[in-house]
Amino acid sequence: MSLIPVSRYFALLARYLRPQRGRFALLAVCLLTSIILQVIIPQVSREVIDLATDAPPVIAGAQSDPAADRLTMQALAFIGLALVQQIISLGATALGERVAWMATNTLRSDVLAHVLRLDMPFHQATNAGALIERVDGDISQLAEFFSQFFIRIVGSLLLTGGILVALFLEDSRAGLIYALFAGAALFVLYRLRGVAIEPARALREIFAQLSGFIEEHLGGMEDLRANGAGGYVIDRLADIHQEIRRRWSRAVFYNALFQSTNGVILTAGFSVAFITGALLYERSAMTLGGVYLLMNYVVLLNRPLTDLSNQVERLQTISASIARVNDLLETRSALPQVADIVAQIIPPGALAVAFDSVTFGYAPDQPVLRQVSFRLSPGETLGVVGRTGSGKSTLARLIFRLYDPQEGRVMVSGAPLTAVHLGDLRRRVAVVTQEVQLFEGAVRDNLTFFDPTISDERITAALSSLELESWLRELPDGLETRIGSGGQGLSAGQAQLLAFARAMLRQPDLVILDEASSRLDPLTEARIERAVDRLLHGRTGIVIAHRLATLNRVDHILVLEGGSAVEAGSRAALAADPASHFAHLLRLGDGALS
Repeated sequence: MSLIPVSRYFALLARYLRPQRGRFALLAVCLLTSIILQVIIPQVSREVIDLATDAPPVIAGAQSDPAADRLTMQALAFIGLALVQQIISLGATALGERVAWMATNTLRSDVLAHVLRLDMPFHQATNAGALIERVDGDISQLAEFFSQFFIRIVGSLLLTGGILVALFLEDSRAGLIYALFAGAALFVLYRLRGVAIEPARALREIFAQLSGFIEEHLGGMEDLRANGAGGYVIDRLADIHQEIRRRWSRAVFYNALFQSTNGVILTAGFSVAFITGALLYERSAMTLGGVYLLMNYVVLLNRPLTDLSNQVERLQTISASIARVNDLLETRSALPQVADIVAQIIPPGALAVAFDSVTFGYAPDQPVLRQVSFRLSPGETLGVVGRTGSGKSTLARLIFRLYDPQEGRVMVSGAPLTAVHLGDLRRRVAVVTQEVQLFEGAVRDNLTFFDPTISDERITAALSSLELESWLRELPDGLETRIGSGGQGLSAGQAQLLAFARAMLRQPDLVILDEASSRLDPLTEARIERAVDRLLHGRTGIVIAHRLATLNRVDHILVLEGGSAVEAGSRAALAADPASHFAHLLRLGDGALS
């Protein structure tokens, strides 16, 4: 994998730190002040040593000793400056954390919003665990890096520069030697920053696979237990952990190699410090305090170089994280979006629907629908019938524009879906399926999708219009009744009723019912049938059902067979025609659709 250029780090930092520029400026002031104090404090120590070594012997009974007074003042200055430096450093660290997490939370929101805009083929081809790792794991890595970037990297570079300037002022030869040493050390560390990128990337990828595996199999726990598949899950989990162990070992090896190189550089630095200090002192080119200053600065220089090496190591991991986040942000939906300025406006009221020679397959060479055409006028209801796998649910997904057909056009009220703003289309269409997605929270939150602007009165009115007041009263805490993850606490029938209430709250102009009553008991189904009549009143409706009895309310019938529309027409006319496919299905009953 190629290295991510340093400019990409700065571009990402600048984009998300720009809104935090006020706090960032304060952070820069704190950091610069802390660095200046770190350079000054050893100068105070040098002054103390030189005063102590040059001071005359103390005379017994002397009333005042100017040298001792100066030593006391220097000692107090050292303590005061050290305390102030620690307080400022602590404040800079806290401020850096705040700025970093606020910036990366914005990045996380942007990435999640982008993922939600991507098309269904992307989500079907991408492991859910990998997406979680991108949105959470990788961005958390970036947050930790951002929080330390200016404290560790920029701070270390500034501190290194300050130390070198102080050394040049003390003795130009010492300054030159350590400038060359620091430059060589930073060059080597910079060149080594890519050593562990690929192992780090591979390690995070396998952890993403582990997250997806656990998420998928925890969701199917009931089926796994019912079918005795626990052994397979454990074996597969063991295989993943073996791969984690292998990749972890490789990543640790390369990190250890990098740290060993860093240790060699630091050892060389201490050797240079000892030799330089001894030579300058022997030639009387430097006082004992100056030698101490030299050694102190070398020790102080050790910390920024160590921090830089550690952050360079972090850059190796962050490079992989930034690459994955950038790849995700650069992924484009397969559904082209029309610009607002040229988007066609869908007229108000019930929608007309038309399919014009539509061919579509989830794999291009395996069509699910073949040259399907039909017209549905506003306010009418179409019943779609066919055997399992004939393409009924696919037809609904095309209307909602989860996919685009490979051939032909889908239109609403005369406008091709590709020419309509996607948000406008989906606000006008409601889809109710037998698989209801529920979230952990109150019934109110699941009805409104956590929209606080929808009032209880509006929710109650929607339920009343569907004759579902009794259902609401059956709930132990009404709208505040808690629902567990995945709908725990609700029966299948209650979950289906909730889905119908969701659709009514949206006040759609087109309602698609995809096997929406197949999970209901007879009593609940009788209640839902009345709700369906009210939901479809004044709206265009498409009813997809395996049971023929649910088609009694529709105006028209479309019969699909093998992905082709073999028959379309008035339900009454087709039912009365003994030669029609629909009449044949009615004679055979529901078993003909399985």
